[in-house]
Amino acid sequence: MDATFKVKNAVFNYRVAGIWIENGHVLLHKQASDSHWALPGGRAQVLEDSRSCLAREMAEELDVVVEADRLLWTVENFFTYGGKKFHEIGFYYLICGAQNPLIFQTGPFFGPEGDRLVYQWIPLPKISEVALYPEFLREALTELPEATQHLIVSDE
Repeated sequence: MDATFKVKNAVFNYRVAGIWIENGHVLLHKQASDSHWALPGGRAQVLEDSRSCLAREMAEELDVVVEADRLLWTVENFFTYGGKKFHEIGFYYLICGAQNPLIFQTGPFFGPEGDRLVYQWIPLPKISEVALYPEFLREALTELPEATQHLIVSDE
C-alpha cells in the first residue's frame, strides 16, 4: 500500500526520487499526458524505507539496479495538481547504475512498463529551460550540495 492519503480536497504523499547523472545529463521522466518533467522515482509503500523504495521503483520503471549514493534533499513540497492540493514529503538521492548496462541514450524513450512514462536524458546546462518540478531543481541540479539539505517549497 502506497504511503498516500487522500482527504476531502488534499493529498498527502511520500515520494522518493533519484538524481542520476551520466555524461553531463540528468535523467527525467514525465507522464505521457503531462507537459512537465520530474525526477524518476515514486511513492514509498507503508513500512518501506526510502532507499528500498528507490531501488524498487527504478527496477519496476526501467529494469535497472541502482545504488543510492547519498541523500541530497529532504523536501516538504506543497503544490496543486489535477485540481487537488498536495502535501508531499520527498527524499532526493544521488544515484548511479549498478550491475546493468548504461541506459544513457539521446531522445525520449519508454521503460518496460510501456508508454505511460516518458524518459529523457537532459543536458545539465539546459535544465533551466525545462518545465521541471519541483522548480528548485532547475537551479539545484547544477550545483549539488555537499551535505543533505532540508527544503520547504510551495507553488503558491
